Amino acid sequence: MTTQTDDSLREILRRTRVIAMVGASPDPARPSHQVGQFLRDAGYRVIPVNPGHAGKTLFGEEVRARLSDIPDGIAVDMVDIFRRSEHVLPIVEEALAHLPALRTIWMQIGVRNAGAADAARARGLDVVEDRCPKIELGRLDLDAARTGDG
Repeated sequence: MTTQTDDSLREILRRTRVIAMVGASPDPARPSHQVGQFLRDAGYRVIPVNPGHAGKTLFGEEVRARLSDIPDGIAVDMVDIFRRSEHVLPIVEEALAHLPALRTIWMQIGVRNAGAADAARARGLDVVEDRCPKIELGRLDLDAARTGDG
């Protein structure tokens, strides 16, 4: 079953509440910053993950060095990955080991990793590759999805 149909993307984006963003940047010129801010403004809770900025505040949240540093009380629904494809498998393995509420692995535009996708699907997760949630929210006209009006 593919999880990249319009209907499946709509379902993922509507049900998601908390997104861990791996590779989040505090630099407003970086795509990860722009996407993270957009998602926060759209009503998602965005937990930034970047070891180079751990302990700082971004998107109103403390930046975590690793996914395993996210406190157990934060139920992460989706991991959004802003890293090169060859770095994705260890990120997904860490997510599977430490994020029990996880439902979706999302790889940004240009990011694909068959091994990581297979590992996530084997655990029952939805996998989206080579797409951006910011773009998909606009394309699918889900501006009101976070408020329940869409």
